[in-house]
Amino acid sequence: MSDGQIVVSGLTKQYRRVRAVDNLSFEVQPGRVTGFLGPNGAGKTTTLRMLLNLVKPTAGTATIGGHRYADLHDPIRTVGAVLEASSAHKGRTGRNHLRVVAASAGLPASRVDDVLELVGLTPAAKRKFKGYSLGMRQRLGIAAALLGDPQVLILDEPANGLDPEGIRWMRDLLKGLAAGGRTVLVSSHLLSEMQILADDIVIIAAGQLVRQGSVSTVMDSMSTVARVRVRTPDTEKLTEALAGGEATVEPGPDGVIFISGVDAPAVGAAALGAGVLLHELVTERPDLEGVFLELTQGKAAIR
Repeated sequence: MSDGQIVVSGLTKQYRRVRAVDNLSFEVQPGRVTGFLGPNGAGKTTTLRMLLNLVKPTAGTATIGGHRYADLHDPIRTVGAVLEASSAHKGRTGRNHLRVVAASAGLPASRVDDVLELVGLTPAAKRKFKGYSLGMRQRLGIAAALLGDPQVLILDEPANGLDPEGIRWMRDLLKGLAAGGRTVLVSSHLLSEMQILADDIVIIAAGQLVRQGSVSTVMDSMSTVARVRVRTPDTEKLTEALAGGEATVEPGPDGVIFISGVDAPAVGAAALGAGVLLHELVTERPDLEGVFLELTQGKAAIR
């Protein structure tokens, strides 16, 4: 088993009358970014906390490289985690905060400047924590998580507080870490960003696994199919030209029509044959948000 493989098997957490996580099983592979997705209350944070030995499971196991987090010989060099925005002494600078963390973990002080540079906080290293924005605190938390140069990185909503430039920076950082062979598990509500960032996704709802696999495999498996968006001054004539086949035509806003059942070349050929002028002919593929909503719709967050 790879040192960086995460294996969740039959994981369950019962809080009195609420089962926050229910017999959950999935794997996260090294060298890939895995998005951990679910509605509010789905059990994502509880799962991550059980993985990091912060919450005791009612049943099941969660291992990293075949070991429970509690049994890792040197956890800071194996796993870096950020479950919430970094907290630190308000009067301490960002650099000094990281120096304290490094010293307590027996890490060389040279790593502090390395990770500050990596997360883009070098210019703010001497500023006190109380003056940090939420986005800067997120970066500081990631810097602390990377101090031990870990094989595995686990992040819960890491883009909170980041502006568009910061989100792009985060994407490049995590993709780079995965490309270097690290295991990256990211919980996020930013589905459009996850579609760009993640190689694989794990979707849960009501504490149970709903779907897992590569982003493309999960999206291709859904009933939500591609459709063709068309704008033409003669919708009736085009609709007649497509009648009798597999095409389904639905009206849209601002004179647009949506055609499903056939692809864009077929629509274009029908329009040409009928002498219909097309102002727009675009294939619209389902996005991750649509797939996510279809998979989780009607699944209660708390039972």
